[in-house]
Amino acid sequence: HVPEHHVRVIAPEVGGGFGAKLNIYREEILAPYLAMKLGKPIKWTQTRREDFAATIHGRGQVQYIEAAAKKDGTVTAIKAKLLFDLGAYLQFFTPMIPGFTGLLMNGAYKIPALSFEQIAVFTNKMATDAYRGAGRPEAAFIAERVMDAVATELKLDPVEVRRKNSSPKEAFAYTTPTGLVYDSGDYEAALNKALQMVDYAALRQEQAELRTQGRYLGIGLSSYIEICGLGPSVLLPPKLKAGGWESCTVRIDPSGKVTVLTGISPHGQGQETSFAQMVADDLGVGIDDVVVLHGDTALVQDGVGTFGSRGMAVGGASLKMSLDKIKEKARKVASHLMEAPPESLEFGDGKVFLKNDETKAIAFQQVVEAAYGFKAGVPNIEPGLEATSFYEPSNCLFPFGTHIAVVEVDVETGDIKFRRYIAVDDCGNIINPMLVEGQVHGGIAQGVAQALYEEVVYDENGQLLTGSLMDYAVPKASMMPWMELDNTVTPTPVNPLGVKGVGEAGTIGSTPAVVNAVLDALAPFGVKNIDMPLRPERVWRAIQEAKGGHA
Repeated sequence: HVPEHHVRVIAPEVGGGFGAKLNIYREEILAPYLAMKLGKPIKWTQTRREDFAATIHGRGQVQYIEAAAKKDGTVTAIKAKLLFDLGAYLQFFTPMIPGFTGLLMNGAYKIPALSFEQIAVFTNKMATDAYRGAGRPEAAFIAERVMDAVATELKLDPVEVRRKNSSPKEAFAYTTPTGLVYDSGDYEAALNKALQMVDYAALRQEQAELRTQGRYLGIGLSSYIEICGLGPSVLLPPKLKAGGWESCTVRIDPSGKVTVLTGISPHGQGQETSFAQMVADDLGVGIDDVVVLHGDTALVQDGVGTFGSRGMAVGGASLKMSLDKIKEKARKVASHLMEAPPESLEFGDGKVFLKNDETKAIAFQQVVEAAYGFKAGVPNIEPGLEATSFYEPSNCLFPFGTHIAVVEVDVETGDIKFRRYIAVDDCGNIINPMLVEGQVHGGIAQGVAQALYEEVVYDENGQLLTGSLMDYAVPKASMMPWMELDNTVTPTPVNPLGVKGVGEAGTIGSTPAVVNAVLDALAPFGVKNIDMPLRPERVWRAIQEAKGGHA
């Protein structure tokens, strides 16, 4: 019974959550309640085993897929029956995640007919919820496995099948059979760049030569798409009080230092850096003169948060709106000081100058002081330089890319070794390349781990068997491939920055690429499917069964 404006929540750098920290857990309400009752601070901590058992789990999906295709490789329909393990109860997004899978199961392809049946099952396990990708890796797995399965069945090259079915760049904005509107895309460009990087033709030739020596090289492709930049608000559940918008305040104090108050609350995505870059570029101030604050309701009253790769696409867009407002006002102040039309003024290198004559300039600090009335009163303008904006996106965003995994499978042991891993991603305009690469690295690591290593295991009584790092296979650096990254740039028309999200791209693109690579290596044995994770024992058993032996 405490009104919201009397409650202060501080969420500092809490570490990566990948969706797990999107939820409200019972203890997070119980702890402040007990603090009020007892009149003293209460701290809640979990042991690692408790965290394994009681923090939301991800995926938990079983897929039964049928596809119809013409002899030339054109896919005409996909039919999916999808079983979802919800766990024992619903968390924040639990019932929504299956919908993402069904909506996006066509992937990057112009497949005219789609059918999906969702069967949600309550079990005695921990609840499933948003985990890096949240329904989109599952959808990409359907689309990309279908493309390879069609290629195998018709004895076509998987690249040829993808080209045959890919949505051309001229088709955008493209409305899918499920009603989504893909904002922009050039899937062919990403595919071509990845094929060039891996030298696809030479690799296929090497594969054929190695097979004559009893070695089994596999090449796996994944030309994925995803949905991110979540908003607009109308797409969110009707009873959800939060919207799809985001807020940002930009405040320039009299000293010329800039404070950004953002509602997205990053926890490892690096917006403190990228937002400061945007301010420095737009206003022409030093990046060290910018501070980005978040995660404290005493400072930032309004915000929805960072999830679904919306930090830059939605939070950055609201920052851009506030910067534009600041610049519009600063131009009016500078116009008064310089006796020049506002539209003729630009910002850069700590100055405000004429577009066509940079020698006619004044210091940006002079403009700031004038705005606060220190040096020259500016008529008909409210003092100060501060702006707040709320950005509501008109659509979601649809990043894409092509990942290629090259593996060699030891058929005597089922062991899988990476030869190469290529990732070409397109997240629209890029603000900070290093941050983008870091997000892709982490995403690929999680996707590869899902394909090969990670699995939550319960026994028949619902007892968690993988409740510690002794039992659960979090991959080590030595288990990861060397990642060769590149990108294409296809800006989105949805937001003023032309940016799309990238936080989940690596996870979505990597899993089907790795599985397709392993199955491509085992094609001579007739192995057409292995359920994840592809542990060596499971791979070995599939080989033995295909040979007609007893695994």
